[in-house]
Amino acid sequence: MIKTGLFENIAEVSDEARNAFIGYLEEIQAEKGYKLEKAGEVSNYLFYIAQGSARSFYIRDNRDITVSFSLEGEFVTAMHSFITRSPSYETIETLEKSLLYRISYENLQRCFQEFQDLERVYRIILEKYYIALEEQMIFSKFKSAKERYLELMEKKPKIIQRASVGHIASFLDMTIETLSRVRSKI
Repeated sequence: MIKTGLFENIAEVSDEARNAFIGYLEEIQAEKGYKLEKAGEVSNYLFYIAQGSARSFYIRDNRDITVSFSLEGEFVTAMHSFITRSPSYETIETLEKSLLYRISYENLQRCFQEFQDLERVYRIILEKYYIALEEQMIFSKFKSAKERYLELMEKKPKIIQRASVGHIASFLDMTIETLSRVRSKI
């Protein structure tokens, strides 16, 4: 499954580069709540979600604040920490039993040194990450609670089924009560 489809939706890569990258991957069978990354630690892995889902969150004033969700076919890591090699601000955990593959920062750099086409794939992943981050910023600042919920339903409907109401409300920057009111009017 991952052996054939990992790069299909991103870019063309040579068989040699694909095989080298796949050779570095480590399979992770994770239960719900498994911590992929922990706040305060350097993020050492880039994860690919083959099955399941994950959320990124941080704790502020004793509140759990969800900042993103990731689904099958997506990469996830604490990107700032992974790139800068500094401690992460966020924790990433699985929302359900999940099948993931991970590559270490060091092995990813080895792949880049040997295969330029993998650097291109990584650039595309980073571009998608940046676009999602910018959309989330606009999403949270300029849209009503109802618009934010409808957009989540449109763009990532699986999140509605997989994440808890509290995680969804936190992600949408609203209380559980407001989310309930929005849902009742749809």
